[in-house]
Amino acid sequence: MRVVIAECRVDYSGRLDAHLPRAKRVIMVKADGSVLIHSDGGSYKPLNWMSPPARLTEVTLDEMDEEEGVEQRWEVNSTKTDDRLVIRLFEVFDELNVDLGIDPGLTKDGVEAHLQELLADQIETLGPGYRLVRREFPTAIGPVDIMARDADGASVAVEIKRVGGIDGVEQLTRYLELLNRDPLLAPVTGVFAAQTIKPQARVLAQDRGIRCLVLDYDAMRGMDDSDSRLF
Repeated sequence: MRVVIAECRVDYSGRLDAHLPRAKRVIMVKADGSVLIHSDGGSYKPLNWMSPPARLTEVTLDEMDEEEGVEQRWEVNSTKTDDRLVIRLFEVFDELNVDLGIDPGLTKDGVEAHLQELLADQIETLGPGYRLVRREFPTAIGPVDIMARDADGASVAVEIKRVGGIDGVEQLTRYLELLNRDPLLAPVTGVFAAQTIKPQARVLAQDRGIRCLVLDYDAMRGMDDSDSRLF
């Protein structure tokens, strides 16, 4: 990772043209070839950037650059398109080069995988007498998060989301249509389980005969004792 804090002017040409006037900014050059120009605001989004694969070259200054006081001129060219990012640096305030190595990736707390694991371990959250058949039950269009059987032995497919929206209901609907073609499983009912379920998704699920279940993540992790609550 190369990070340069500099006063610069930036011109982008290609599928669209864009211009950043002269100002102090942060330029990030990543190992994957991407180049991002940030200001001191605007949250995480860069003002302009070049996506990888790209090639950065420091080119010779022309007469106009020298007259304007440009110290360095970088050209970043996409290797797949004609897009080009030209960065003119007037003054470099600081520069840092660090090898960040291989990133292990982001681990989120409470995402679907952890909810699936918790619900599989606490399958009677679905109701008394429920038993787990398996997690990631395979189908021709992808795995169902949890396949279970209710107290009467009927098959139940469970789709788990952190935030339950209409897309999740549609996904479970497709699974149910496919699973109900299997005479060894049919009839299969569905449960749409999430930490929060959007009102439109709840209406759609109920219209299709799918039960909605709100999961209390903290309680399932043993971090919230519901018996000790006042409300």
